[in-house]
Parts: sequence; structure tokens; C-alpha cells
Amino acid sequence: MNGTSEGPAPAADLGPAVTESDNGLAPRTGRTGPPTYRSVFTAAPLAMAVVDAEGLVVSANDTLGTLLGTDPAALAGSVAADLVDLASDAGTWHAYREVLRGHRPRLRCTRRLKRADGHSLWAQVTVEPLADSGDSGGGDTPGLLLSVADVSARRELQARLRHLQMHDPVTRLPNRALFFERLTAALEAESYEHGGTGRIGVCYLDLDGFKAVNDTHGHRVGDRLLAAVAERLTRCAEEAAHPRSGAPLVARLGGDEFALLVEDSTGTDQLADLAGAVLAALQPPFELSDRRLSVTASVGVVERHTAGTTPTALMQAADTTLYWAKADGRARWTLFDPERNANRMTRQALAATLRPAIERGEFALEYQPLVGMEDGRVRGVEALIRWNHPQFGVLAPNRFIALAEEDGSIVPLGRWILRTACRQARRWQLAHPDEPPIFVSVNVAVRQVWDSDLVADVAGTLEETGLAPELLQLELTESAVMGSAGRPLQVLKALSDMGVHIAIDDFGTGYSNLAYLSRLPVSVLKLDGAFVRGFQYAAVTDAGPGEAANPADEVIVEAMVQLAHRLGLTVTAECVETSDQATRLRRIGCDTGQGWLYSRPVAPDRISALLGHAGPGGPAGVQAGVGNP
Repeated sequence: MNGTSEGPAPAADLGPAVTESDNGLAPRTGRTGPPTYRSVFTAAPLAMAVVDAEGLVVSANDTLGTLLGTDPAALAGSVAADLVDLASDAGTWHAYREVLRGHRPRLRCTRRLKRADGHSLWAQVTVEPLADSGDSGGGDTPGLLLSVADVSARRELQARLRHLQMHDPVTRLPNRALFFERLTAALEAESYEHGGTGRIGVCYLDLDGFKAVNDTHGHRVGDRLLAAVAERLTRCAEEAAHPRSGAPLVARLGGDEFALLVEDSTGTDQLADLAGAVLAALQPPFELSDRRLSVTASVGVVERHTAGTTPTALMQAADTTLYWAKADGRARWTLFDPERNANRMTRQALAATLRPAIERGEFALEYQPLVGMEDGRVRGVEALIRWNHPQFGVLAPNRFIALAEEDGSIVPLGRWILRTACRQARRWQLAHPDEPPIFVSVNVAVRQVWDSDLVADVAGTLEETGLAPELLQLELTESAVMGSAGRPLQVLKALSDMGVHIAIDDFGTGYSNLAYLSRLPVSVLKLDGAFVRGFQYAAVTDAGPGEAANPADEVIVEAMVQLAHRLGLTVTAECVETSDQATRLRRIGCDTGQGWLYSRPVAPDRISALLGHAGPGGPAGVQAGVGNP
């Protein structure tokens, strides 16, 4: 074309020019003229060989000989599959055989080849027919073209890029991506088949107080500290290497979080030893130029069977356990506890359904009598909330009140308790007009004082229900009342001025600052049950011949009662369970008692049976009236 004669066929058109008589290398015609197919094949920059239908090398070019470090003529007659390692895995070998039979058009794979001088290289190997096999159903294939391209430089670049992608630039440790890749592979591997344990373990650690180092010394010093921590963790892992599974993988997951992955772990003891070694390794101070820094770590430890475990589940357990380690005091390791985790999951489930449960009306109140120690008459009741949970059954307040305080739902829940209890107290008063009215005691959380207008809520409830203020008692814990100032103190004084009684619950377990009580609008102390339980021990020892009772608890309670009375306060003893305890408490001057001796918390209609009832011996009569269901 364009005034020129047609030149020879292009070098890539090797297939049609091949004949059986010239071993696939002579031209089809006797016409001469440069270049010949043999010269093109021999001088081609791509390493090539012609392979016959039996898989033997017919001829190889100089480039292939140079690539493999051998004389190309010596390659003739060799098995092509052995030459480029096609039989090393079953999948590639099967595909190659399919190409030989004409059932597959091409095979392309990457292989690591060893040269004659011992050096190795990465090569991309392609095997394809020199000519069509005729029909698609197969047939004799005249021959195959084997081509080999050196991709070592590309592989090396890919390896460098992957290393950068999979490693943390600050510590040079494997990063989160590589950690999860190894974790996933370990969980998917059938280690039992290879003599493994079928178990896996993770130590997930977080540096305690690392943010303070960053804030005080700057991020550059923080990065140097992270690198120094990584070095110690790496040494720790190397020292903990197991003969079969090797050293644990140490990775930086981000921030000041690190993880050690133990494949084919031998049990929790191995992980516990590793966690202890990690804490010991981090204990000595770090010398960073002119700075001497100390750091500790909290470690969550998880060890389990690989079967049935997913990377997400394993790391969720590790994260939960790390949280426990921090909550338990930091600078320690904590082992995953399924029972504790189940409680946590239940707690989360309760927290998620708490507010809707208030709207659905799933709560109810029970009432426990507060009985006069002298005459056994019911003076009041404490309102105790119960959650009728559709899944977990009836729940006591210790299962959900703390959750309500955390998420703020204690405010609407507290309002409901206050209205319900006051309304019930007013019903009892109207139902027993000839009896002295009993007061109702309602627990109040500190958050109700801060996050709501408690004074307005109380005033509105009393007006709505018609209950007299002196028949309402609000209980706050000792730790919440002691040291009160500002708004809490103003709220307490406003409620007291309204006529509402203020009681300190669980007194004796917190500040126990009796002198401070004179400055608070408090009218009642409720002694913690721990003191009363000590009375039970004294009663038992009195019964034993020759054994002397330890009077310490009784002396302490008597002193508190006397001082409270001098301050104009009344005293209620909680957790009264025996007549012996009641007798002792009455002797030292307690005003009222509360506990199973008199009654467990009961429904409102059961309280009516107690009103106006005082049998012989005081408290025993009340016990007979309700019993201990």
C-alpha cells in the first residue's frame, strides 16, 4: 500500500506458519527474504518455546535461555510443565492439561522460577495453541507456544506498595488491615489437618493515659513513645514464640491500640502469660532523649476455638474485655468472661428498652412497711419499683435504676413513681379514716435534682393527689446528700420548708459526717443493713456456750442513734430479719424498723391488712399480720 510492496507476515503470526516437517520454525514457502520466522523467533525479546502435543519443548529461543540461565538448545526435549513449574498446584496443572488437549484456549499464571545459577525470579507464564485445533470438540493440537515474561521488578514494586499499605508508618508494625487479613486467614484455616490446635487468642491492649503524653509533650514525642512501645512488644512476642506456631503477630490497630495475635494457641494459660509479659515489658520507664516517660497498659485477653468464631465476634469480645480491664482499675489484664459478657448484653438490652417501657406501662410499685419499734404499728411504707419485663420477667430496681440514671430516663420514671406512690398513700388514708395515716417514702436519684424541677414536681403531685406534705418522705443516698451545696441544697431546703420529710438512705456506708447533718434539712437516718446484719452474728454467738459476742456493731449503732436523736433526727434500721435483731435495736433506741421480719415488699392491697394492727410483742404481731411470702 502507499506505493510499497507487501512485506513479510508479522512476527506475532507464528501459528499459521508452523508445519510438522520444520518443527514449527521454517517458513511455509521457499521464498527467501528477511526476516525469516526462525530469526524472528530466535531474536524475539519475549522468552518463548514451542511445546508439542505431549508437553515436551520442541525449541526455545535465546531469550528464554538467557532468562533461565541455560543454553536454549539444551531445553529441547525437556518437560515444559517442569520447566516453568506448572505442576506445583492442582488447579494450574489441570488447566494446563486442558490447553494441551485443546479444551481450553489459554493458560496464564505467575510462577517463581529458579535459574540454573540458583537465583530465582517471578515470571508470568502464558500457554496457548499455535494453531486452531479444528472443531470445538477437541482434536490433535499441532503445538503450543509457551511464553515467559520476567515480572520480578513489578512484583517487587507491588510488594513494596503492599508493605506500605499494610504497615503503620510510625511503628512499622502491621496495621489494622494486615492484622484482620491474618486473623481472617487463621480462622478460615483448618489447622487440625496440619497438626494445629484449632484455637486462637488475642491480647488487645490500650495505653493508659497516652492522650496526656500527647497533650503535654506534643505528637512528635507521642509518636516516638509509640515506636518504643512497639519495639518492646515485638521483643516480648519473639520471646513468647512457640516452636510450632511461631511468634505472635504484633500490630498497631490505630491510636494507642495494639494487638497480639496468637495462632494455634494452646489455651488461656498461654494468653495469660503473654499478657503478663506485656505488662512487665512496659513497666520500665522509656528514655526518649531528654525525657523519661512511664506508661502502663490495659489488656483484654480472648482465647477460644476457631470453629464458629468470626473476626468481628472475636474482636468485639476483645474490645469488651479491654473495657473491663480499664474499668477494673487499668494497668492490668482481664480475661474474657462469657457470663459477665452475657450480663453486659442483658444490660444493653434493658437500656435500649427502658424509655419505651415507661410509655408502655411495664412498671409497678410494691411497698415494704416501716414499723414502729416500740408498738409494732406500721408508720409508713417504702415504695419499691419493679419492672415487669416481657423477656426477663420481674426485675428488681438494682437491675435497671443505674441504667435509668445514666441515660436520663430516671426523670420521667421518677415522676411516675412519685405520682403513683402518693396516689396510693392517699387511697389508704381514705380507706382507713379511723387509723392514723401512714407516710410513703420514695427514693430520689441525684439526677432528678439536677435534670428536673423536683420541687415543682413534688408540689404538683401533692396538689393533684391531695396527700399532705408531711405524709411524703423522700430518700436520698448518703453520698448524694453529704457535701451538698448550690442547687441540691436549695432543693432540699425548699422541699423541707414545704413540709416534706428528707431521709438519708444507707447511712453509715459513705461520708458518715454526722456533724454536717446539722446544716442539712434532714429529718430521718436509715441505717445501712450491714450494721443490722452484724447484730445477727452477735445473736448467734450469744447462743453458743462459752462464746462472747463482739459488741462492736451494737456500740457503733447505739452511738449513731444517740447522736441522731440529739440532732432531732429519727432513725430507721433496714434489713431487720430476726426478733433478736429487733429486740437489740429497740433497746438502743431505733425508732422504726424495716425488713423481712415484718414483711417483704408486697402489693398495695396487702398493706391494708397491716394498718392498725399491732399484735403482742409489737413486731411479732405485724409479722403475723402479713407474713413472709
